[in-house]
Amino acid sequence: MNRRDLFRIAAGAGAASLLAACAGPGGDPAPTTGSGGDLSFAHWRAEDKEVFEQIIAEFKKSKNFGVRQDISPSNDYQSTALQKLRGGSIGDAFTAFRGAQFLDIAKAGVSADLTGKAVLAGYEPSLITAGATGGKQLGIPYQLVFNTPLANTDLLSKAGIGEAPKDWQGFLALADRLKSQGVTPIAWPGGDAANAGQLLNVLVVNNAPTDDALGKIETGEHKVTDDWFLTVLKQYAELRPYFPDNATGTSSDAALALFAQGKAALLATGSFQIAGVRKLGATFPIDLLAPITTTADKAKYEGVFNATFILGVNTRSARQDDALAWIEHLSDPAVAGVYANGTAQHVTVKGVEYTNADLKALAPWLTRKTALAPRFQFTNLDIRGAVENATVQVAGGKSPEEAAEAAQKVIDQKKK
Repeated sequence: MNRRDLFRIAAGAGAASLLAACAGPGGDPAPTTGSGGDLSFAHWRAEDKEVFEQIIAEFKKSKNFGVRQDISPSNDYQSTALQKLRGGSIGDAFTAFRGAQFLDIAKAGVSADLTGKAVLAGYEPSLITAGATGGKQLGIPYQLVFNTPLANTDLLSKAGIGEAPKDWQGFLALADRLKSQGVTPIAWPGGDAANAGQLLNVLVVNNAPTDDALGKIETGEHKVTDDWFLTVLKQYAELRPYFPDNATGTSSDAALALFAQGKAALLATGSFQIAGVRKLGATFPIDLLAPITTTADKAKYEGVFNATFILGVNTRSARQDDALAWIEHLSDPAVAGVYANGTAQHVTVKGVEYTNADLKALAPWLTRKTALAPRFQFTNLDIRGAVENATVQVAGGKSPEEAAEAAQKVIDQKKK
């Protein structure tokens, strides 16, 4: 089943309950429900806090325990979550980023094996593969997001842009047109490592010689000094005039505000920030628009998607059954619908009915030709950081060749 089938199901199906809770990941059929007060649920999406509180309130009605959200900023969560999870006091149930963090947590033996659990039947199989490693399902990706720039379609229309450009020259012409209208063409949070790299996804997918080429920089099969990656860096250089002033020092909040206030036409992050845009009061229509980095005939993909926010049960927790019961609750299509519509996030759960206006507007993207976000192919975050830092350096004025040479030296050291 592909994403087209997922949307067909999601659009037509009503809410239904999943199977009753099964034995915990440890295999003990006797649940350890309610011991020790509130269950700890560790994640990084502070913008989802209110919606999760609604879901927790409903969950608590059928249980003799509640859920406490332990939320860290995404950068901190990326670097410190494993250490906290190992302690067992934080994150009875937890989330992980797709790629390096999920694999590190799995390698550390912190993710309970969910293989064969009834809860998996409620998910679209093709969308939860990022939660599997070593032949085991160690987590469940919950969000289906698009790591593709958001577009203020009102500003595009005012600039006389009727449809998305189909090649790189067309994208640059679009950016020129927007700039001439007194608008910042692209709000890019170059000063926020967690989100600066989202733009890399869309600039790589049509330039890369293979779909897994970005990850092969880590293995040494490719280098950032290769022609195809130099092309990516040169395109960052071409985008300099269209970023905000001091783009490499722009925070995620500043870029978000610039877009939400109607001062920037594109926000180069992804659909996971739509809720944040709306919370700042923006009412303009939002679509997605990815720069096509090649000629139209060579473009394989229209954009990028990701299956992330991987739900897991902590093996260091004394409450694995309770943690699984919480994940089962989140997996109910009715509950997943509350989450999806309340946060403007598509989900990987089958049978969810989308009522949120932004989710409906982006629904066509569920069936478009999109690539799985290549940024998360890296398993070594230091190497990923070196690659992404090269793009920031170029955006800040360094030559593509110099930035590539410097990054490759770091990569070679980190591989040893």
